[in-house]
Amino acid sequence: MPSPHPHAHPDGRAGIDAALVERLVAVQFPQWRGLSVVPVEVDGWDNRTYRLGDAMTVRLPTAAGYVPAVEKEHVWLPRLAPSLPVPVPPVLALGAPGEGYPFPWSVRRWLPGETAARGRIEDLPRFAVSVAGFLRALQRCDPAGGPAAGLHSWYRGASPAYYDEETRRCLAALADRVDTDRARAVWEAALAAEWHGDPVWFHGDIASGNLLVQDGELAAVIDFGTSGVGDPACDLVIAWTMFDGTSRQAFRDAAGQDAGTWARARGWALWKALLNLTGDAGADPVRAAGELRVVDEVLADHDAFG
Repeated sequence: MPSPHPHAHPDGRAGIDAALVERLVAVQFPQWRGLSVVPVEVDGWDNRTYRLGDAMTVRLPTAAGYVPAVEKEHVWLPRLAPSLPVPVPPVLALGAPGEGYPFPWSVRRWLPGETAARGRIEDLPRFAVSVAGFLRALQRCDPAGGPAAGLHSWYRGASPAYYDEETRRCLAALADRVDTDRARAVWEAALAAEWHGDPVWFHGDIASGNLLVQDGELAAVIDFGTSGVGDPACDLVIAWTMFDGTSRQAFRDAAGQDAGTWARARGWALWKALLNLTGDAGADPVRAAGELRVVDEVLADHDAFG
């Protein structure tokens, strides 16, 4: 969910390649010198990830805006992991800037599994319940001292009002593609449903690419770069981006959130879909169709539950 960001490096990759990773590892962690370094098959925008040998990965932020996640994950993932029902990335070492690379970076243990494409999941409602169970477990983790929602989380966990101006600008630009009157009602309902609960842990980017499956079951959750402590509404967006029908209802029932939290979640989903439609996705017929489907599903959900 978090990309693209306004602080992204112009080339999106900060000059990162396998040769750089080999040099960083050789200098800073000579015990792993000589292990193979290979890009992962499915990579993200915020970080570049490489396999290091058979059992580890190296993860390097692509721009300064993503750097806070390195220390955050290094400190908090080991504390959260024992309370969660599936593995999260085990951080093995924290690397320092060097070899011309300007940011801290990390070495993690490799987690087996494939990203959660729907075709890899035989029972989607059951999978939805597993994802909701992970979120409930995360929310039960002790929030004391955790990083409060803000810039480091791209304001996930804070009020969607941070993106009010951007959302209204997108609505104006998409007047010929979406039902802007209904969409505006969804957005305004999200802003009105202010969160007054106790802060809880949130992941910030619960999406199919950050959920790993084995044999069709949830096997791990990765990429806690936008995590923090605050409002959990942002973690419900997957209800419309991945689930539908019976799987969405199963997720809704198992997630156990109140109406206001769902209203804010619809706002988060709407903002992201509109933003994507005004960006590169809007020019790609396949991607645009997917974003328009999310908008339609969110509007219908508001009509039914708002």
